[in-house]
Amino acid sequence: MKTTDTADLWWKNAVVYCLDIETFLDWNNDGVGDLAGLAQRIDYLAELGVTCLWLMPFYPTPDRDDGYDITDFYGVDSRLGHHGDLVEVLRMAKDRGIRVIADLVVNHTSDQHPWFKASRSSVDSPYRNFYVWRKEAPANQPQTVFPGEESGIWELDDKTGEYYLHRFYRHQPDLNVENPAVREEIAKIMGFWLELGLSGFRVDAVPFFLERDPGKSSDDDSNGDPHDYLKSLRAFLGRRTGDGILLGEVNLPRDEQVTYFGGEALDELTMQFDFVAMQKFYLSLAREDAAPLADALATRPELGRPAQWANFLRNHDELTLDKLTDLEREEVFAAFAPDEEMRVYGRGIVRRLPTMLGGDPRRIRMAYSLLFSMPGTPVLFYGEEIGMGENLAIGGRGAVRSPMQWNPGPNGGFSDASKRKLTAPVVEDGYSPRFVNVADQRRDPDSLLTFVRTLSRIYRNSSEIGWGTFEVLDQPHSSVLAHSVSAAEGRMVALHNFGQNPVSVALTIPRTDATTRLVDLLNGGEVELSESGKADVELDGYGYRWLRVIEQGSRRLY
Repeated sequence: MKTTDTADLWWKNAVVYCLDIETFLDWNNDGVGDLAGLAQRIDYLAELGVTCLWLMPFYPTPDRDDGYDITDFYGVDSRLGHHGDLVEVLRMAKDRGIRVIADLVVNHTSDQHPWFKASRSSVDSPYRNFYVWRKEAPANQPQTVFPGEESGIWELDDKTGEYYLHRFYRHQPDLNVENPAVREEIAKIMGFWLELGLSGFRVDAVPFFLERDPGKSSDDDSNGDPHDYLKSLRAFLGRRTGDGILLGEVNLPRDEQVTYFGGEALDELTMQFDFVAMQKFYLSLAREDAAPLADALATRPELGRPAQWANFLRNHDELTLDKLTDLEREEVFAAFAPDEEMRVYGRGIVRRLPTMLGGDPRRIRMAYSLLFSMPGTPVLFYGEEIGMGENLAIGGRGAVRSPMQWNPGPNGGFSDASKRKLTAPVVEDGYSPRFVNVADQRRDPDSLLTFVRTLSRIYRNSSEIGWGTFEVLDQPHSSVLAHSVSAAEGRMVALHNFGQNPVSVALTIPRTDATTRLVDLLNGGEVELSESGKADVELDGYGYRWLRVIEQGSRRLY
């Protein structure tokens, strides 16, 4: 896929913000967040510097899996509003320079979806092959995506006496994506929402979406390479939008992730989350040693122009640690999830970053400074910008999906409904709305919200982060990650101290002439640079610095 216009690659230096409409703001006070409430907060997102809004599923649903169990791919859940409300959100976002993408969840449906109801009505139903059925289930079934939640991936349907495939929950039967009729429906679903104004999709669980029917022989290639199908979806998106994106959830080793970009052609997924770097980040935090993250970033496969890594510290699921070794995982558990209720599936943590770090503002700010300075595109989960905590009482992955905290009042300003009517309970510990909320932080120039706004602004003015070449810089301190990103527009050097002790970092910055300078983007002022390009940069415990290299003739803002 060839792209020549940089405007088509808007996502290379976007700021992505993920939210769940039903927990963001309830405007009609029925206890459930809605599109009308989201519309009231578009200006807040614009002030934060968000340029791409990612909406979690808003489709009609029985809501047994937080909206990922869908009964109508073309609809809007009536609790949240209707199509007109969504179009108004899209219009308001567009007016403020914010693009909107949504979850594309087409690896399964709810068992209440009309397709599945028709499929199980008879073995002769025309919708039978919309799903994967078997007369016999394998004796030794693999675990589902969520270990311990189900006994296996095949479920007996009493009505027809056959088994259907579900790689997730039994109430989420897998679609038969090898069926041409299903593929046609998926294209129609994408086309429908693109026509309404979406700029692309976050594609849920891509490897499971493309995985072949486990009942078929591995030699059966009658439906072609699954990656050819992913290429066709990317081509369809390009024809319909020109600059739309597919942001893929692919939690696999790096060499396998590359295949989902499309290899050298880069004609499949536009962006992928870097799960490896995220997990190594937490290992570095636990050890106060930058080496695990530095290695993860240095060994990232290099991507061509029309592809990108998406960086994140937290998302809406458990904080998975499945790519760490057993011993590494236990280190992170011991540091950040010492109690069993803080863990799930034997691989993940159900806490938010501030609580894992004991509320230490130095470490929290260092973490977000790093998120925005790493090469790639930063992705925020709602509430991160104010330091929200989790509510373990919700249970499992839902612990991090409590209502957004807008003010210190009842229900955190999320809703005027009674507590019992809320879609999820509000945090009630030391991270409750009384202590953590938007209203108070908007008025505080030293708040985390103000800091994240600043990071967003500087990141957007530093195009080299999204476009440039990454390099880990040599320096003597194991606790420090020093890296640079360079592009034709300029170069930036970032330093982050994972340790609690102050350090002085010796750097060498090649000079083009005597006018080369190092400007401190976060704190103001400059760092002295010797004639030979040497600089000693002071870092506090858990400190961070962004330094722009300014050379003769540079007209960069700083």
